[in-house]
Amino acid sequence: MIGRRRLAALLGTSLLAVPARADDFPTKSITLVVPFTPGGAIDMLARLVAQQASATLGQPIVIDNRSGAGGLIAAASVAKAEPDGYTLLMASAAQVTIPPWINRSLSFDPPRDLVPVAHLADTPMVLIVSASSKAQTVGDFIAMARADRGGLNYGSTGVGTISNLVMESLKLAANIDVVHVPYRGAAPALADLHAGQVQAMFTSTASAAPMVASGKFRPLAVTTKARSPLLPDVPTMAEAGWPTAEVVVWAGIMAPAGTPRVVIRQLERAFVEASLTPETRERLVVFGADPVGAGTKAFAELLEKDLALWQRVAQASGVKVE
Repeated sequence: MIGRRRLAALLGTSLLAVPARADDFPTKSITLVVPFTPGGAIDMLARLVAQQASATLGQPIVIDNRSGAGGLIAAASVAKAEPDGYTLLMASAAQVTIPPWINRSLSFDPPRDLVPVAHLADTPMVLIVSASSKAQTVGDFIAMARADRGGLNYGSTGVGTISNLVMESLKLAANIDVVHVPYRGAAPALADLHAGQVQAMFTSTASAAPMVASGKFRPLAVTTKARSPLLPDVPTMAEAGWPTAEVVVWAGIMAPAGTPRVVIRQLERAFVEASLTPETRERLVVFGADPVGAGTKAFAELLEKDLALWQRVAQASGVKVE
């Protein structure tokens, strides 16, 4: 069971390190490693907050896109970097709180080797079905699944991805059996959902909103505590009667463990402020993200809960990635 000791690890040895003088940092450019190719939502978020944080810190923040292995190549490079604050990770659950439970071989321990700096934003996921589906609500979908255990399929962007595991979380919460059909990306999964080859899928609100507007898909609920500005008429899982199926799909800044506390505090202030400026908040909503702007302590507590969630889901589902 994960507890206080893991939380202490998440807060990291950075809190115990002997700090350098605050005005010594930063004296050169900072690299923010993004575990995805340029142009995606996480990349755009990173570039947006980096520009704002750079102005506060007085040094450039250089974006380094390193895709591959679900972002683990990027995460490992940051985990093994010098813990001086000059190499940071644009992190998500896919690199930090999910891999310890589903990846058979890791070259590093994400919760031990990375420490939280700032929780920037959440990206709501939405459960969608074809517009021709009989399911009008989450309750309808669950009733259909219970009436035909193993008879319904759901699509995802691949084994171990967030779209896979969020559905596995709903399966666990609702005690339903829906068969997983993994795809190589969202486009083929959405095409088969529209064609009726699979009956449901979780995807980001940013991806879903245009297709919902066109009448191709019906949204049933979003995974966050609050409704999404992109789909304001769609209920949350709690409003739909399934609060235990809420999932926070977070994005935040992390640093190598051992980074001095004074440096973490400098970075924390800069990135929290960057995520909460009116310009950033407005643009994040367009990206389909909910601005958060939480600091190190709140971020560590979120990571603790997220680790426990994905441990339960991984054990119940048996999902494993080589």
